[in-house]
Amino acid sequence: MIDVKLIRILTGEEIVAEIVTQDDLTVTVKNALVVIPSQSGVGFASWATVIARDEPEIVLNKEHIIYSVKVQEEVYSKYNEMFGSKLITPAEKKLVL
Repeated sequence: MIDVKLIRILTGEEIVAEIVTQDDLTVTVKNALVVIPSQSGVGFASWATVIARDEPEIVLNKEHIIYSVKVQEEVYSKYNEMFGSKLITPAEKKLVL
């Protein structure tokens, strides 16, 4: 299971990315998408559009991160479909008695 977070950075951008590693000073992410608000909700676009495909990781200095939080389940599922295992987890079915 991949670790996907919403990260807000000092520039005001919010990115959704897979956390690869982190230490006391940095967070390394890959497959980063910038969140684009719209009237109908939110959209996503590549955050680092000209990054080398063979080196997709980006190192962020923790001094530039305002917060890092878990994403909504719907966002995680879509992200995982795009970049993760490619498995789509069906919605949980509940029995109503």
